[in-house]
Amino acid sequence: MLVRRSQRQDDPFADEPFGQLPHDDELTVTTADGVDLHVEVLKSETGPDDLTVIFVHGFCLDMGTFHFQRRAFQGRYRMVFYDQPGHGRSGRLPAGEYTLDALGKGLASVIDATAPTGRIVLVGHSMGGMTIMALAEQNPQLFVDRVAGVVLISTSAGNLDQVTFGLPEVVARFRHPLMPLVRNAGKITVAMVDRARRAATDLAWLLTRRYGFGTERPSPALVSYVEQMNSATSAEVIARYLRTLYTHARLLALAALRTVPVLVVCGDVDVLTPLAHSQEICEALPDAEMVVVENGGHVALLEHADEVNAAIGSFLQRIS
Repeated sequence: MLVRRSQRQDDPFADEPFGQLPHDDELTVTTADGVDLHVEVLKSETGPDDLTVIFVHGFCLDMGTFHFQRRAFQGRYRMVFYDQPGHGRSGRLPAGEYTLDALGKGLASVIDATAPTGRIVLVGHSMGGMTIMALAEQNPQLFVDRVAGVVLISTSAGNLDQVTFGLPEVVARFRHPLMPLVRNAGKITVAMVDRARRAATDLAWLLTRRYGFGTERPSPALVSYVEQMNSATSAEVIARYLRTLYTHARLLALAALRTVPVLVVCGDVDVLTPLAHSQEICEALPDAEMVVVENGGHVALLEHADEVNAAIGSFLQRIS
C-alpha cells in the first residue's frame, strides 16, 4: 500500500521517456576478454569537432543513468555512451569474475573504437568512476596526451567494504561470510535468487528509494526507473562483481589525474559512496573542483539533474 500511494503522487517525470532517447550511431565493441559492449554515439552540432565526451555508468545500472545529461548536452558535444559488461544490452563475461582491471581495458577499447583521435572527456558515475581510475592506472600517458578532463560522480578510490551497494539489507549485513558462497553458487541457485528479487518488487522499490535517493519524496518515476535498471542486473552478474568492488583500492592511481582538470560531484547524503569518499579523492587531487549536491543521494545525477548538469556544463565550457 505504501508503494502504491507513493507512486500516485504528482510526478513531474511521469511521462519522461526513460531509456528511449535517440542516438546517431550504434555499434558493438568486443573487449579483450570476449564481452560484446553495446555502444551509442551522438554527434555534435555546435560543439568542438575534436572533443568527445564518454560516459561510464555504475554497478547495477546502465547507460540510462545519464538520461538527463544526454538530453541536456545533445547536439552540443559529441557523446559516447555504453553499457558495462553484464549490464544493460551488453554481453556477459563467459566465465570467471568481473574485474575493474578488465573494465578499464574495456573503456580503452571503447575509446579506440569511437574516438581514436582528438581530445576526450571521461565522465564516470560510481563504478564508472572506478573504471576511469583503473584506466588511469593502466595507461597514465593517455591522460597526458589525450584526456582533456575527468568528471567523477558519486564514486570512491577505495574502502568500499563498508558500504552496501544497494543490495538488500540482509545480504549487506552478512556479505563477508556469504561472498564465497554466492560467488560459487550454481545456476539453479542464482535463478532462484532472481525469481525472489522479481517477486519482491515493492521491497526492491522501497530499498531503491532509501539507498539511491536523498530527498524525502523523490519522483516515483525516477525511483522506478533506477529500480528497473537494478533488477535487470542478474544475481549471477552481481555475485561475479563483488570481489573486485570490495577490494578496489586506487588512491595512488589518482596521480595520473593530476595532469588534467577534474570535477568531483557527490550528494551530501549518499549512503553508498559517502561524501567522505569524494573528499578523499579531492585530498589526492588538490586542484580538483568539488560540487556537493544538497539532499543528493547516490543517483544525484538523476535526482538533481539540473544542478549536476550546470556543474558539468560549466566544466565542459572551460575545457572546450
